[in-house]
Amino acid sequence: MGGPAEGHDGSGGRRYLPIAEHGLIGDLRSVALVGTDGTIDWYCCPAFDAPSVFASILDAERGGCFELAAAVPARTKQFYFPDTNVLITRFFTEDGVGEVQDFMPLDGDPSEAERHRLIRRVVCVRGSIPFRTRIAPRFDYGTLPHTVRLTGETAVFEADGMALALTATVPVETDGPDVRGDFKLSEGESAVFALDKVGGDVVPRRCARTEAEEQFAATVAYWRRWLAASRYRGRWREMVHRSALTLKLLTYAPTGAIVAAPTTSLPERLGGERNWDYRYVWVRDAAFCVYALLRLGFTGEAEKFMDFVTRHISPGDGKPSGPLQIMYGIDGRTELPESTLGHLEGHEGSAPVRVGNAAADQLQLDIYGALIDSIYLYDKWAKPISSDQWNDVCALVDWVCENWDQPDEGIWETRGGRKNFLYSRLMCWVAIERAIRMANRRGLPADLPRWRECRDTIYRRIMSRGWSEARQAFVQHEDGDVLDAAVLMMPLTKFIAPTDPKWLSTLDALTEELVSDSLVYRYDPRSSPDGLRGDEGTFSICSFWYVEAMVHAGRIDEARLAFEKMLTYANHLGLYAEEISHTGEQQGNFPQAFTHLALISAAFNLDRALG
Repeated sequence: MGGPAEGHDGSGGRRYLPIAEHGLIGDLRSVALVGTDGTIDWYCCPAFDAPSVFASILDAERGGCFELAAAVPARTKQFYFPDTNVLITRFFTEDGVGEVQDFMPLDGDPSEAERHRLIRRVVCVRGSIPFRTRIAPRFDYGTLPHTVRLTGETAVFEADGMALALTATVPVETDGPDVRGDFKLSEGESAVFALDKVGGDVVPRRCARTEAEEQFAATVAYWRRWLAASRYRGRWREMVHRSALTLKLLTYAPTGAIVAAPTTSLPERLGGERNWDYRYVWVRDAAFCVYALLRLGFTGEAEKFMDFVTRHISPGDGKPSGPLQIMYGIDGRTELPESTLGHLEGHEGSAPVRVGNAAADQLQLDIYGALIDSIYLYDKWAKPISSDQWNDVCALVDWVCENWDQPDEGIWETRGGRKNFLYSRLMCWVAIERAIRMANRRGLPADLPRWRECRDTIYRRIMSRGWSEARQAFVQHEDGDVLDAAVLMMPLTKFIAPTDPKWLSTLDALTEELVSDSLVYRYDPRSSPDGLRGDEGTFSICSFWYVEAMVHAGRIDEARLAFEKMLTYANHLGLYAEEISHTGEQQGNFPQAFTHLALISAAFNLDRALG
């Protein structure tokens, strides 16, 4: 699966694996990224947005890691145990084959959930192999010192306010703040390492080989049982189901929140500074998520997310950014102050490393359409929304009717000042239109004459001022001529007929200017408002939107080719980051929910068109 890349910009002898060379395991509270070399180089405990314990993906020297690999030269291959989120990294050596099975048990026992157990089970499949391990936690993003105490098979790492216990079935020894071990396994033999968060009622508890085997079987059974609820029977079952399993891993079980990605500051361009913290709930991403989950038949997940919405995302106190924020914490909190961790060098030297997200205060009008569309779909396909939820919808729609014509920062959170973005207008139209549909279908009380008048005004405004005669296309913002892939949502939201001559002309213009071998750029970098000048990769969600737009336009063969090509850009496990570089590398936070749910939607609609 390719070896580690050399360090970047003064990283000395330290090495970074490319972003794509990782798999993901999790317990619906947090995740760990496991490299193809067997190293866990990202893990936040006990939640997605908690400070990291292992973060060598962001600083190979100071970040902390859990290495576990063959102690001799080896080829590696990484794959998921079929239909699960149990990850296997296999080592092929001169003298044998071994594998590391990584997983986090999903125990029904609430007291065990607090343990956040991470199991690494090493098995020698044939021959004999020497292994080496080093467990080097660095608490609070590498800022908190810790002590380590070794008693028999148990090592306890203790920092201020946090303790982790490592139990092993092979001898280990302390090495400064770390724990190391060397051991050899012959065919049929195994070793087990279990890492637990301890404290309070949770005490260190060893994980015997038999227990690890039982937990492995139970975790496999959990994921297969969950996936069995999928209704998808189409042509791309493996990729669609991997995307569903990944989305489920990005779910925070205690509240039903879905994070945009489980990482922070993985660069959108190596050496660049566009590094953001994605470990929060974006209203836009999560609303699309409900659509994808409902399409596959996962009504339980959609229901839990709706509970999160009802509890935390209701018309607020009229901040300048409107009644909704664009993002929330996984516990529903609204304060997400952004800071920079200057002591970490960033992935391959790509600083800054950021925690928190200042974009929470931006005005992005499109989120109202995304949210109300998801409520509409839930009401139609899952179960009717409550009277209180309807009151919230009415309050949001009334606010949209008052405020839809403000300039805003737009879907791409641009830095070029607020503009009258077409996509923001489009999604305001969606917010009102879907609410009108709900009111009509269920006879719910609403100020329909006002809503209709406002909906129609937005429609006419988009048709007149969002259309460029010069470009013969709908454009990024009013009275401009910049193209933007976000307009691909026009037919997908049923705003315009997918065969309307104006739309087909727009699709041709987008194809000519923003599409590169089926991959789609967000906008033309030469004329984009943020002046990135060609340094941005293609945006994977836009590539899947493009597939869907072509399906609806009846260009089925082209759509299928673009979709199949896009699948070849996934990593070895079927996972996607946010962007793909001009050399075909995954860039940005990883894996990204938005990309995977767009894949599900594109596959679903392409399947239906192919019959």
